[in-house]
Amino acid sequence: MKTHLQLAIYGGLALCMLNFKAKSQTNHVKATLFEGAVVLSYIDHGAAVNCTGPGLKYTCKPFSLLVGLLPSLKIKEDKSPGNAPKNATIIPSLGCGVTAIYKHIVLQMPMLYTAKTSSKDGKWNVGLGLGYKF
Repeated sequence: MKTHLQLAIYGGLALCMLNFKAKSQTNHVKATLFEGAVVLSYIDHGAAVNCTGPGLKYTCKPFSLLVGLLPSLKIKEDKSPGNAPKNATIIPSLGCGVTAIYKHIVLQMPMLYTAKTSSKDGKWNVGLGLGYKF
């Protein structure tokens, strides 16, 4: 589990280091090639890498507040007993939540759904995340 979590953290940091903005030489105007945020969050005793998706956004520079969908990768080790079949460690998911942005710092409260199993009902889990806005 630790290696998967470390891999997710290093991958998220690598994405944050990429610069997706370009400058035009003729009129000195910034053109945005990509806009979004990548967030590493703790949810349901595991980790998740969330991106901001479509939603409603309110901006009052330098603050932004976004309520919308969050495409995510849930990272959690399945602790099934013995030789029982196990789920994958990394599972794609679509959640929703609230995202607060100050300049390039992102604070997020994601909600992701955990499907029912033979021993547990399905439920929505709320988490907390910190990330970077491009």
